[in-house]
Amino acid sequence: MAEKKTYLHLNGKAIGFVENPEKFIAEVRQARRRGQISGEINVAYFPKNDEIHINTDRGRLRKPYIIVENGKSKMTPELMDKIQKKEINYSYLQRSGIIEYLDAEEEENALVALSEKEITQETTHIEANYTSIFGFTINTSPFPEHNALARHAMSANFIKQAEGLYSTNFNQRFDSRGYLLYYPQVPVVSTAAYSSTGLETHPSGQNFVVAISTYYGYNMADAIVINKAAVDRGLGRSSFYKSYSDEERRYPGGQRDRFKIPSPTADGYMGEHAYSKLSDDGIIEPEVDVREGDVLIGKVAPPRFLEENIGASGLEEKMRDDSTVIKTGEFGKVDSVILTETSGATKIVKVRIRSERVPEKGDKFASRHGQKGVLALIVNQEDMPFSETGIIPDLLLNPHSIPTRLTFGHLMEMLAGKAGALDGIHTDGTAFADDGKSRLSLYSEMLKQNGYDEHGDETLYDGITGTPFKAKVFTGVVYYNRLYHMVSNKIQVRSRGKVQILTHQPTEGKARQGALRFGEMERDALIGHGASLLLKERMLDQSDKTTVLICKACGEIGYYDHVKRANVCPLDGNSQLVPVDISYAFKVLLDEIKSMHIMPRIRMKE
Repeated sequence: MAEKKTYLHLNGKAIGFVENPEKFIAEVRQARRRGQISGEINVAYFPKNDEIHINTDRGRLRKPYIIVENGKSKMTPELMDKIQKKEINYSYLQRSGIIEYLDAEEEENALVALSEKEITQETTHIEANYTSIFGFTINTSPFPEHNALARHAMSANFIKQAEGLYSTNFNQRFDSRGYLLYYPQVPVVSTAAYSSTGLETHPSGQNFVVAISTYYGYNMADAIVINKAAVDRGLGRSSFYKSYSDEERRYPGGQRDRFKIPSPTADGYMGEHAYSKLSDDGIIEPEVDVREGDVLIGKVAPPRFLEENIGASGLEEKMRDDSTVIKTGEFGKVDSVILTETSGATKIVKVRIRSERVPEKGDKFASRHGQKGVLALIVNQEDMPFSETGIIPDLLLNPHSIPTRLTFGHLMEMLAGKAGALDGIHTDGTAFADDGKSRLSLYSEMLKQNGYDEHGDETLYDGITGTPFKAKVFTGVVYYNRLYHMVSNKIQVRSRGKVQILTHQPTEGKARQGALRFGEMERDALIGHGASLLLKERMLDQSDKTTVLICKACGEIGYYDHVKRANVCPLDGNSQLVPVDISYAFKVLLDEIKSMHIMPRIRMKE
């Protein structure tokens, strides 16, 4: 009988066999550690299927581990000393075979110890850094190991959605949309990952004084209440940039677009008022106030079809208006205009609009622990709760939002932030820096020395009545992000407007001046209330109500013949037709059924 051989897969493709899998794996790993083959190659042996997988392809997640040999870590105290003195760097450790990166498959062959105390004879690696179990994004938020897992995914998304200083050359860039926080701050509670990556140069939030308290029911669930004076001082204030661009295209036959103010004879001319803000060359100038419906770039283009090209006189060239108009709901000032051209000498114009966004009801804020909330009320400073020392919170967070979400990192940040603010230092919130208790006891001691309660609790007084609250309120400093989900970008209102050609129902979407969708669940709510007339008004009168003529004899839909001045049934020529109100979408359905050679008939009752 032939000796059993092990399948060898390279990037998922079977390429051959190996007779001694353990020896082969050991040789590949030794060659990788000696630098004879690339450090990006990973190899894994699966005895259950008797297969070896070698991975060299891109897009694999890989994580660093310190190699353990014969029960001893290869990261010696001498090497640690050299790293601290900056005599050697991280890449030296990788080249010298002290640290290696494993992918998800090779991790299956590793037994990793968390610390040197846990190393046994079977141990293959030791964790290079505890925090590497989190991604980069989570490592920038403090005390992440004290939050529930589901909050990490949310927190990572919110950090990406936060407004801040996204680029130092923002005024030179024409991004399709950009959000810029006016007064970004570096967080009081920072982490090792945040500092080492230099994120302080591009901060994306502000330090809020937060009290965990209710406010007359205005911050129920996830709603938040904010101090108006803080908003007036610039809390959460930002700029929104939106860019528009257009070019002079060339067409076959020598025709091309031209930037200019369209003449009244052009097809689609919008009226003199629409072009009133343009210069003589058809392009708007900087610092002009604009709102929806205003033309930013005037342009005329040749007709889409050649036969339209000869004008009424037979000499002049017919043109159509192809101007760039500011979108529905947008407003602001023209921030910058540039004129340039492509390598093919095609002229391009770019216009950037700038608008100021002050926090308003409906805007979204979130801490770095996934505690998101929508602004529900902006309260005058004199009506906000205040402490004995006269501190007025910037934000009030409902107490119920903490225990149900298990975001204890949020509470720890409040304590650490308060201690750091009082001592004027940055406090540390790096994951697994200790058991968490020793750091918190240090921060509690700092509060005590400054004359505050060691647990961060304070007696707050109601701003309206002046009476102290019976319970002490936990107050501290939290780094909050203002997210780019703003009410002014999403608000959508319409009374009448465009309808779809096919179904005669209102259009969808804010961009097309669409109506709000009255869906199945809203319909169920009206049925539950027995509000049948309101249901009819919503689903028929305000949607696609149409009057059709129906033949009493055969049930077919008829029409009005303008020559005979009579109603006619196309099936039997009968003139006994009655008008009936139906939904136009129902008529479309009948027409589609007819296209499948089925004849639907509508029976009429007396």
